[in-house]
Amino acid sequence: MKTLTKDQKEELVEKLEKRFSENAGRHPNLTWHDVFATLERADDAALNALHAMEDSQGEPDVIGTDADTGKLIFCDCAPESPTGRRSLCYDQEALDSRKQNKPVDSAVEVARSMGIELLDEEAYKRLQEVGKFDTKTSSWLRTPEEFRKLGGALFGDYRFGRVFIYHNGAESYYAARGFRGMLHI
Repeated sequence: MKTLTKDQKEELVEKLEKRFSENAGRHPNLTWHDVFATLERADDAALNALHAMEDSQGEPDVIGTDADTGKLIFCDCAPESPTGRRSLCYDQEALDSRKQNKPVDSAVEVARSMGIELLDEEAYKRLQEVGKFDTKTSSWLRTPEEFRKLGGALFGDYRFGRVFIYHNGAESYYAARGFRGMLHI
């Protein structure tokens, strides 16, 4: 695993601090001091994952803490599905099933390579409570295995003042569909 340079870490922390202060409504019960202390203790894998989220235009920000673990929840907060992660089918199985016009990769595999996880329905709805995301795009969501076994996958967006969760064939891909990830630190 590659370790970020000191300059890369400093640049990442500066971006996170700026985004944190500009979007206080996303994390009303947290202070930057708490977030900074968590980042100072974070291992290389977590910092690399945050860097990958930032690098692919995800604009990661803290949206709360995990009730069970107390860990901070970082989530992609770009207004639209991150541009660096679009035109992907759902998972490797879906990618392998395409015989022609294959996308370059799948959402599940890209998330795994970044060290993050796709949002599930609950996390996606929680994200939409701190802002309005995917008003012009959509994002693949972690799909329950029993649904995935039938060939489908879930995605969500925000239209007409509400969150919509839909299904599509997992092998489909669109220029306006990517995925959002989250990371617990």
